[in-house]
Amino acid sequence: MDSPDSDGVLAEQLLRLTRRLQRIQNRQLEPIGITPAQFRLLRTVAHYDEPPRMADLALRLDVVPRAVTTLVDGLEACGRVRRAPDPTNRRVVRIEITEEGRAVLRSLRHARRAAVQEVLAPLTAEQREVLGGLLTALVDGMPERHRH
Repeated sequence: MDSPDSDGVLAEQLLRLTRRLQRIQNRQLEPIGITPAQFRLLRTVAHYDEPPRMADLALRLDVVPRAVTTLVDGLEACGRVRRAPDPTNRRVVRIEITEEGRAVLRSLRHARRAAVQEVLAPLTAEQREVLGGLLTALVDGMPERHRH
């Protein structure tokens, strides 16, 4: 069953599932008024123990610094992040997540869980466990630079 044709079918199924998840996510983001790229940046800022610099975010997101500036501008205008001076170097700006930003993340996490439950509804608990193991194997087997 390991024919090139079965690999092609599997690839198509993975792409269709990914597109479906993206459509569901975009439907959830739209009413909140946040783009997928802004959501990704907000999640990334929240993962840091202390507020990151713009350069840290550009590196982590694998984008040019100008793109980070644009995303931060949009999130700052909505009160989801704020620029703060670095306590040790006045020329450095750090990006802090606000309470509003944390509330947005909480609501989107809840919506994401609901979306995943909807997608996984046809599977039994055992099938979900098998799928989880397979996805972990795929993610763990990816080269580090492609993981985000």
